[in-house]
Amino acid sequence: MNTTPNANRKHIGIYGNTNSGKSSLMNKILGQDISLVSSIEGTTTDPVQKAMELIPFGPVLLIDTAGLEDKSELGEVRVKKSYEYLKRLDFAIYVVDGKNIDINTYKSWKREVNKYNVNHIVAVNKVDLLSEEDINNIKSIFDKAIFLSAKNNKGIDELKNELIKSLEQEEEEKPIVGDLLPYGAKVILVVPIDSEAPKGRIILPQVQVIRDCLDHGIKTYVVRDTELQEALSELKHVDLVITDSQAFKEVDEMIPKDMKLTSFSILFARQKGELNDFIEGTKKLDKLKPMDKVLICESCTHNISHEDIGRVKIPNMLRKIAGGELDIDYKVGYDFKENVSDYDLIIHCGACMVNRKSVLNKIAICKENNVPITNYGMVIAYFTKILDRSVEIFK
Repeated sequence: MNTTPNANRKHIGIYGNTNSGKSSLMNKILGQDISLVSSIEGTTTDPVQKAMELIPFGPVLLIDTAGLEDKSELGEVRVKKSYEYLKRLDFAIYVVDGKNIDINTYKSWKREVNKYNVNHIVAVNKVDLLSEEDINNIKSIFDKAIFLSAKNNKGIDELKNELIKSLEQEEEEKPIVGDLLPYGAKVILVVPIDSEAPKGRIILPQVQVIRDCLDHGIKTYVVRDTELQEALSELKHVDLVITDSQAFKEVDEMIPKDMKLTSFSILFARQKGELNDFIEGTKKLDKLKPMDKVLICESCTHNISHEDIGRVKIPNMLRKIAGGELDIDYKVGYDFKENVSDYDLIIHCGACMVNRKSVLNKIAICKENNVPITNYGMVIAYFTKILDRSVEIFK
């Protein structure tokens, strides 16, 4: 894996009316033609995504969206989809056509963007067509707007610099392990190889943990559960064991009781969401009863096998905890069901394929509706009666 996963990139949405120059601006920022540019309105239908390195900030994901003022039946569907992307954004650029100011659409968009606490920059395009009087009038409408011409490549560097400055002021991404252990610490990663493991490689959460340990000078030893006992006898002063959640029980029994233990999924619960909210959500498991309604959220599509954690193993655990059948729904992808109040419990995957903002918005919706939310690793730790031990490292 030689590129940063999109889930670890800052998500930047580009919004505005049709023909305001959103796609042209995205192409200029990228330095290549990715978004289709046309004088015909409504060229951009589904949001277009492109990953890039925003030097010197780092990896970002640009998302070009459909025009916001399209009132046709198809246009309303496009606009709705564009608004749905706000839930996952870390930042936004709102592009204004300097020759056709539409303040009402901007105000309507701004109300939505504020809902999800997404900061933004206003970029006034087509400055090459504006008089000094036009520019002064626009400055009185939009505070701290950046004037540019995507056509003439004017003001693009200024926009990039302002974008970098704004992103650097945003919350820094949490390390996965690096802030939990000192430089030179020893970690054993337990990676069972079963039918869920992709042939010839290890899964993304495990790759990301290894990289985070390397970044922070933490020594990592990767073993299967079948070689864990031997590794423990060879290594001294192990600071932490991180296991795939599905091997929690076996690993808990193998390692000394005074040795710290957690799972990949719980580490990502902390990095991608709010650990305390997920811990609080596990309390619902104490009161889970037959026919309670449960929503299981999966970040990515994948082949489902007889060992699938979200579709097979966790539902079986939940039925044993509840003492009977449950009403279980599944949701795949970034977006969240709006009717979360219908559910008694929501369980999220490890979220390795989505960004932190997406998970935080899901948690916020759950809290607003008084619906408990937790994640895969927490449920497995609860079921195997080692939840307290698995979160001890974070205290």
